[in-house]
Amino acid sequence: MKRRTFIGAAFASLSLTGLYAAVSKAKPGSIPKREFGKTGVSLTVVGQGGARLALLRDKERARAHVQHALDLGLNYFDCAHSYWDGHSEEVYGDVLPPVRKDVFITTKCLKRTRREAEEELAASLKSLKTDYVDLWQMHSIQTQEDIDAIFAPGGAMEAFEAAKKSGKCRFIGFTGHFDPQAHNGMLKAYDKWDSILMPLHPADPAYLSFEKNTLPTAVSRGMGIQAMKVFGNAFLLRVLNPEECLRYALSLPISCAAVGCSTSGQLDDVVRFAQRFVPYTGEEMEALRKLAVTAGPGGLKGSALEYWKKKTET
Repeated sequence: MKRRTFIGAAFASLSLTGLYAAVSKAKPGSIPKREFGKTGVSLTVVGQGGARLALLRDKERARAHVQHALDLGLNYFDCAHSYWDGHSEEVYGDVLPPVRKDVFITTKCLKRTRREAEEELAASLKSLKTDYVDLWQMHSIQTQEDIDAIFAPGGAMEAFEAAKKSGKCRFIGFTGHFDPQAHNGMLKAYDKWDSILMPLHPADPAYLSFEKNTLPTAVSRGMGIQAMKVFGNAFLLRVLNPEECLRYALSLPISCAAVGCSTSGQLDDVVRFAQRFVPYTGEEMEALRKLAVTAGPGGLKGSALEYWKKKTET
């Protein structure tokens, strides 16, 4: 198994704490929604992650997958211009335009200068076949150098503010999974962010925690908060089942979770989990955290488990 893939239509079969077998398709509609910060928009608490469309390897299959997400009632579609060498945006552009006013499309930009960011947004809009995105995000913030470049004269921040003013994007935000202090630096540098995207899962509190170090500030500002890596790139499925992982994330004060589904069965499972969601108690959350830190290779934790984060161990 590749580290970044889920296995099977009902990915709960990887669980070591309990088995869940999907015996029927999820019922369309009735997915809970939450307010996306102060934007006035309500999003389904789960959305399709655009990166995983690459696993389908074929645009026709990817289009059918996105259509299935629509049929189930999802209105939140995550993407980035870099995903699948641009093909993820193209797939969304083939499927979503007829329902454009009913869906919330996000995309992300890796560029750090105004000129390059503007060029990338133009390419994104062309691929998505729309004249605006709902949310445009500065992607993969890792270091202070990223922040300095973004806010320098001629930096990407100028492109983002101009795009919002001109209507090419409704809202702006940033993403990353490397270091919560980088997220905190972005929050310190600018107080008009509409949203934030960060990893939130049961193992996160044990190592360079976004939940502990960044989430409280985002909540206090009333930002739209998106969770990612809710299954720990499948590592957590060694010791927890998928519903436990998603339920943990949704028990936090977030707006929604971008989930990397790549099969219709995974979509059905995620929608079913969302439909029957009940928040965990504080005690239940702590019990899951204790189990989650043993999910790394050989029971290792820290960066051996969350390999996408900054390495601090010696």
